[in-house]
Amino acid sequence: MSPPHSFRTVFPVLALCWLAVFCDGMDVNIYGAVMPHILDDRGFGLTPADAGTIGSWTTFGMLIGALAAGSLADWLGRRPLLTGSVTVFSLGSAVCALASGPQMLGAGRFVAGLGLGGLMPLGLAMVMEFAPRGRAALATGLLMTSYHAGGMAATVLGLTVAPAAGWRWAFWAGVLPAMVAVPLLWKLLPESPGVLLARGEPDRALAVTARYGLPRPTVSEAPAPGGKARLAAVRALFGRESRGATPLLWLASFCGLMLVYGMSTWLPQMMRSSGYGLTSSISFLLVINAGGVVGLLIAGRTADRFGPVRVSAIWFVLTAVGALLLQSRMPLAVTYAVVAFTGVWLFSAQVMVYAATHTVYRESERVAGLGWVTGVGRTGAVAGPWLGGVLAASGNQSWGFTAFALAGVLGAVAIALVPLVSREKAAAVARAEV
Repeated sequence: MSPPHSFRTVFPVLALCWLAVFCDGMDVNIYGAVMPHILDDRGFGLTPADAGTIGSWTTFGMLIGALAAGSLADWLGRRPLLTGSVTVFSLGSAVCALASGPQMLGAGRFVAGLGLGGLMPLGLAMVMEFAPRGRAALATGLLMTSYHAGGMAATVLGLTVAPAAGWRWAFWAGVLPAMVAVPLLWKLLPESPGVLLARGEPDRALAVTARYGLPRPTVSEAPAPGGKARLAAVRALFGRESRGATPLLWLASFCGLMLVYGMSTWLPQMMRSSGYGLTSSISFLLVINAGGVVGLLIAGRTADRFGPVRVSAIWFVLTAVGALLLQSRMPLAVTYAVVAFTGVWLFSAQVMVYAATHTVYRESERVAGLGWVTGVGRTGAVAGPWLGGVLAASGNQSWGFTAFALAGVLGAVAIALVPLVSREKAAAVARAEV
């Protein structure tokens, strides 16, 4: 008899994915945390424009990694691809630590981006599959707290290691995941029961469902085997049941990731240009990530009650308000408070877009759907750091807050339209069945 399906039974999976995404968050945020130190390293030769371009190369690599993971995970297996993703971004961090100039630093960040982009949809899909029924949004929020805990760890490295030992040692810290997380993931993380069933391993699939208290997978829920099925899974995203919701989710993800990566990369420098000191400017990155942890816990519980779409739309609007407030010079204590509350809304607005895919796509389409929502959204992650670099090069960093506020409004509109499209979808299906 299977144990009851609860967070207690699936804790090992959530904990392992939490560790992997923690490493992801640390590696993503380390670049923004040490960027002021790299810019101050005159011998290295990094300019603000170069810094923005490198940030965009990172997210371009993440775009490719996310699309590849979403397309290949159900074929090659989620556990080996997730483990491989951690290995790849750790290798990229080592290249950054050894970089002799901006070009090599950009190459290292691109390689890191390949692994970072692949890890996120895989971790999300695993947690959603193993989450207790009706608690997918909360499980997603709990998982993503690790991203911001990693971001906070990166900020601590930027505040302590970079000034004392040099910015390269902060990137060396990004090599640790390959030494710690990879062995644990490979040994302890289970494979998806649906993937095992699709491979023709029903006994192993049933063993996993029994161990973690999951419902038994059915053939209709399992991903189809073979390479051709990967194209079919992508085409299914534009089938009759989801063709309207898919582009809206992509647009919302674009706006959300433009906000997340634009702010993560350029917040210290934008605050520095507004007259704050170097230490305070980097500390804002720590505060906004701390707000992100709190926000994800609030958003996860709220979304399980009211729906991730509604929560995401409201959170996007509140993020836009926070970004506009940060454009004004305020007393330091007030600024810290605004940064913290902006973090509460900023990151969880995007995470609830991911949670919304659970309501749009069927089980057999979910990894492909997540991969493409995160992958196409990475174009926003490319645009955010690039835009920040352009504005910094022209001496208009403060205008970045206005651009990010507009992205928040557009994201709110896009995700708010998903229920309308879903109602039209349901009506169309009902008419077809009459």
